[in-house]
Formats: sequence, structure tokens, C-alpha cells
Amino acid sequence: MNTFLGYIRPDGSVGIRNHVLMLSGTVYANRLCERVANIIHNAIAITHPLGRCQVRPDLRMTRRFLAGTARNPNVGGVVIVDHFKEEGMTAYDLADDVADTGKPVVVVNIRKAGGLIAATEQATRAAARISRELSNMQREEVPISKLLLGVECGTSDTTSGLVSNPATGFCSDKVIAEGGRTILAECTEWMGCEEWLTSRAINDDIAKRMLAGVKHLEERALRSGEDIRGSQPTGDNIVGGLTTIEEKSMGAVKKGGSAPIMDYLEIAQPPTSEKSGLYVMYGPGHGAESLSSLSAAGCQVLVFSTGGGHTSSHPISPTIKVTGNARSYQLMKDTVDLDVSAVLRDEMTLKEAGDIINAEVMAVANGRITKSEALCDDNSFAIHRIGISI
Repeated sequence: MNTFLGYIRPDGSVGIRNHVLMLSGTVYANRLCERVANIIHNAIAITHPLGRCQVRPDLRMTRRFLAGTARNPNVGGVVIVDHFKEEGMTAYDLADDVADTGKPVVVVNIRKAGGLIAATEQATRAAARISRELSNMQREEVPISKLLLGVECGTSDTTSGLVSNPATGFCSDKVIAEGGRTILAECTEWMGCEEWLTSRAINDDIAKRMLAGVKHLEERALRSGEDIRGSQPTGDNIVGGLTTIEEKSMGAVKKGGSAPIMDYLEIAQPPTSEKSGLYVMYGPGHGAESLSSLSAAGCQVLVFSTGGGHTSSHPISPTIKVTGNARSYQLMKDTVDLDVSAVLRDEMTLKEAGDIINAEVMAVANGRITKSEALCDDNSFAIHRIGISI
């Protein structure tokens, strides 16, 4: 299957969902966005505790995550709400960042509107109008070159490196072989496997930036007084049988398959090219931040490999959970989509498991909802932070 059915946006990008995004520009607009999203068909609220009193690098990071989320092709239109004014991070700044996508964008300022009730009315009417406009759109057949897959792992255990991560890698390779692209994030979980990854970079500059990214994140942790190896692997990783960050990394990097690495991206940065291949991204192992960075970079669909089972699901980018641990699947089958533990029983090959994951990716791209979407359990949006609040 080398095509899928998606919603073609004015800028040529393709969504696999057609959401109205209620985007909070600041913590003080969160409840308004949630109230409106709760009553508007196909609306999603993105809320967070930031947008005010941040050092400038953090304010720019917040803007990058929020604007990137609004630019994601799964968003058909946006209502951006803020409270007053934070220079460099107003709703109007965010609207400017999204404008070139051609999708409808409306700004509501609570103070300028005349207070909470008036602003709620404005936002509700705008969201309802956008929702009706989007309902006119039909899915159209497009090539897989328009698909950007994000791969992630969490609550890893010994089965992750043996089954779900390498099977996800087979899925990634198949997407890439058919013209698509994949992003692998979480550079804290490349530690100990840097040479294996850098050997696949298409040039030395990309390899050097990958090594610098891992070093930079480790040094940031050390400046806090904490060796990253004191918190990685995490407690649930250790319970699952992983003893060192290097052991964890040997499984984690397998999510990226075997394709050439086309570029190194900063966190939440979209790929710099439309060339098929694997792109790697700077960022922490924090699952919600990593999923959010992948979505902000434009990934329409995410595969989340998990050993112990997980509930993580991004609000905008459907998140397919995969496990190679049969017990975890039984415990977490409400939110884990696929059980590929048959590999460990020698009843299935890793390639066959990868084909199963790939088939689910394509089904979700064509409109099938994930288990977490069915439960409206969109629980994993978080913005990466650099400094303190001020």
C-alpha cells in the first residue's frame, strides 16, 4: 500500500484527522479553551501551564511547540486564545506563525473581548464556524511521501528491545521504502549507541551534530547536580529488567530501523527536506514532551513502543501503542493497541510483527481511530523547558 486517504491542506500538507484546535496561548486561557472544545464537534483543546513569566529562551520554546502543534496537518483550523499580552508570545504572534499554512485561524483575547463570558462567546462562534467549514472536506488519495511517522518508546522492559522496538523499526523501514519519512527522538536514549546511529548518517556534519546533541543534554543534567544515569533507566525500566542506560538505548534506537539518517533536528523542528528517510531529533526521554515535539514537527501518526504498557496519547497525532509483553497487554489492553508478543513464542517473526504495525499505521492514517482516541484519552501534551520561571 503506497497511498493513503487524507485531508489536503492549502499548503499541500496532508492530515489524517480534521480537528478544530482550541489553542491556549497562556495558562489563564486554559479553562476557556476546554469549555469550548467540550461543546464543539471535532474540537481539541491544547492547554499548558506556560506562556507567561518565562525567560526568553523558554518563551521561544513555548511558542515553537504551540505554533508547531497548530501547524500540524491534522489540524484543519485554529482558534487561539490568550489573556493579555506577553511580548513575543501573543496569540497574534502564534497566528502569524500559522498563517502561511492557509488554514483558518481566529484570535480571541479575553481582555480585549470584554471578559470571560464575551470571549467564550467569540471563541465558541469561531470554532463552530470552522467546524462546519471543515465538514465539507473529503479524504483524498495521496502518496505515502506525504506521511511523517513519529516513533517513541516508554515504560520499556526487556521485551522492548527484543520485540516491540525492532518491530517498530521494521515498520519505519517499510514507510520509508514506500516514500515516507520517520522521526526518531529522545536523544538521551541514544547513549551508548551513538556510533551505531552516526554510521548511518548521510554526512559527517549530521553525525557530529548528533554526538553534540547527546553531550549537550547530558551536560544540562550534570549542571543540575544530577548525573543522567541516576534517573535513566527509570524505576519502571529497572523493574522490567533493564539495568543501565546503555542497555536501554540498545533497544530504544531500534525503533529507527535501518534507513539512512537524513538530518539532525532540534526539538520540535520539522524535517528540513521532503526526501524519504529517517530524521533524528534532539530531546529528552520524557514521553509527553517527546510525543509533543514529534507532533509539533508535523508527524501525523505516532507509534509508541511499550514494555510495561502505557496510556500515553497525543491530542493531535493518533498514538498507536505496541507491546511485546503479553502480560502487559492483558493488563493494559484498554489503551495498548497491538500485542506482538508472539515473536517471543516463536510464532511470528520480527518482520511479520513490523508488517502488523505498518498495517495499523496505514489503517489509522485512513481514518481508523486508536483505542485512546475511542476513549478520548488525549493525555500527553507537554512543552520542553530550558530555564526557570521568572
